[in-house]
Amino acid sequence: MLALHENFVTDDKGNRVGVLLDWQTYQKILDDLEELGEIRAFDAALLEEDDEIIPFEQAIVEIEQQRQ
Repeated sequence: MLALHENFVTDDKGNRVGVLLDWQTYQKILDDLEELGEIRAFDAALLEEDDEIIPFEQAIVEIEQQRQ
């Protein structure tokens, strides 16, 4: 887990409107977000696959039937 040491920017009423991070923390967050995006894209691609998964033995039988 990334330990954050953020500094908040506030408006004149004390409401948080921004945050300041050190460069290394910011870069780590960007890297983690990129990796998360890649994981989500991979998961989505798996869900979109139309290929039916069949046991190897069944595949051999179907291939042999097509050859005849």
